[in-house]
This record gives sequence, structure tokens and C-alpha cells, in this order.
Amino acid sequence: STKSVLLLFAAMSSYLLIVKSELPGAVAGFLSGDESGSWYLDGRLLLLITSVCIVFPLALLPKIGFLGYTSSLSFFFMVYFALVVMIKKWSIPCPLPLHSAIETLQVSNSTGDCKARLFHLSKESAYAIPTMAFSFLCHTSVLPIYCELQSPSKSRMQSVTVTGIGLSFLIYFMSALFGYLTFYDKVDSELLQGYSRYLPHDTVIMTVKVAILFAVLLTVPLIHFPARKAVLMVFFSHLPVSWICHILVTLTLNTIVVLFAMYVPDIKNVFGVVGSTTSTCLLFVYPGLFYLKLSREDFLSPQKLGACALVIFGICVGLLSLVLIIFNWIN
Repeated sequence: STKSVLLLFAAMSSYLLIVKSELPGAVAGFLSGDESGSWYLDGRLLLLITSVCIVFPLALLPKIGFLGYTSSLSFFFMVYFALVVMIKKWSIPCPLPLHSAIETLQVSNSTGDCKARLFHLSKESAYAIPTMAFSFLCHTSVLPIYCELQSPSKSRMQSVTVTGIGLSFLIYFMSALFGYLTFYDKVDSELLQGYSRYLPHDTVIMTVKVAILFAVLLTVPLIHFPARKAVLMVFFSHLPVSWICHILVTLTLNTIVVLFAMYVPDIKNVFGVVGSTTSTCLLFVYPGLFYLKLSREDFLSPQKLGACALVIFGICVGLLSLVLIIFNWIN
């Protein structure tokens, strides 16, 4: 439960980091003239306002079922994002246009930059697998969703899981593929920032920013639900269920997450560290260990050998990624 709280805490923080970085640009895109320095272009202030007005009220809901409507809406926003990324691949030329003398010195601006590479290993690769692990980690929401299914059963939950992960994979894959084929090795850790740089006044990009912001804001309460449940189970299981405790835990979690999102400079640091630690444990190590513990099959059976391989893979990937990330920080 403690690892689940940490993971969900990082997930909520990462989503709010997107709000902090993208909302000022979205607001500025609908304004005319230079209004830099205005309060409504301050990312931290806008993050605080949206958290109080949207995230906190939705997070207060006692059941996760109603959030299915908001998550469905956010899913359609993400589909719109993926479609625009695919379409805009043909709106940005390659080699990428240069914007300053510094870039002229740093960027070769040759057609060699426009050749896709299937595999490319660098120090940034340490963030790749942890980020992917982080993206597909939905284990913490399984039990709350199962409990609120109509006629809960293993087969119905399996269908929900396969459908959810399958649709998520499709959106992730198409966004990542066409994002890479647009910017190649100049991809930002936040993909939308690249479009803001090269298509600063594009109306479609502005609508995508707004859609993504709404998707993020509507997803945070969904993640908050299992986080609050885990906190209540770990620290307050001896207390009777009450609205006061529910509100106080919700307020405390939201406050910590918002403060963390305000002062973390880069989203990839959150994805990298949490993905290499808690995500690899929850995604690879723990499922393998649970299977080894609960299964009564022979140890040399294919299932148990597969579980052992899963545990070893998770430990190796997590440790290697974490060491490389820390090494990058030191340098």
C-alpha cells in the first residue's frame, strides 16, 4: 500500500506538472498582444486555481463509478490529441526550422536528422522503460473498479482490463510514433512544447492543449481515489468511516501533490525515478513474487520459470534505470 501511495502520488504530480507548463501557453494563445507578467499567465497560480475549482471537488466524490463519465471524456480528448499529432506530422518541415544563432551552431540542420532509427541508445534511454512502465500501471485501480462493476466476475474484469490497456496502447503508440517522426531526436519530454515552438499560433494546436488540459484535470481525481483508499487503509484503518476523515485526507493529499507539482522543474524526472522504483516493482517484481508464493506448481514448470524471469527482469531494469538517472543528475 505504501508503494501504491507513492506511485499514485507521483502520477497525480506528473499530470499537474502538465497543467502548470501548458496552461499558461494555452491562455496566452487566446490573447492578443504581449501580456507577459500577468497573473493569468503564471503557471503555479493557474495550477492552484484549477486544483481548487476542479480537481478537489471531483476528488471528494465517495465512489469511483461516477468518475467513469469524466474518464471517458478525457479518453476522447486523448484520441483527439493522437489524431492531431498524426496530422501535424506533415505541417512541420524536416530539417526543423532554426530559431536562433545558438541553434545554428548546435543543430546540424541536415537531411540526416530526418532519418528514423529503430533503436537508439543514449543516456536518455534510462528514462524510456520506466516511463513506459509508469504509463501502463493501472493495478491500483483494479480492485475499486471490480467492486463497482455490475455483476462483478473475473471474466468481466478481464474484458475491462484488456479493453482499457489495449486502447491506451493504441493511443500511446500512435502519438509516440508520429511525434518521433515529426521531431526525431529533437523531441521534448513534453511533446506539446515542440508544437508550441514550431507552430506557435496554430488554432488546432491550441484546441489540443485545452483538450489535454481537461483530460489531465479529469484524470487526476480518478488516480486520487485509490491513493486515498490506500492512505485510509494504512494509517486510519482503526478509525470508523466518516466524512470528516474523508475530507481531511483528500485535502491533505491534494495539497501535497499540488505543492510538489509547483516546484518540480521537469516531468521526466518524476516519470524516471518513480518508474524505475515503484512502477517496476508493481508491474514486474510483485506479480511474479505473488505467483511464486501462491502457485502450487512444480518450481521448474514454465509458469514458475516465467514468474522468476519477470522478477529478475523487473529488478535489473529498475536498478539499471535508477543508476543511469542518478548518474545523469550528477553530470
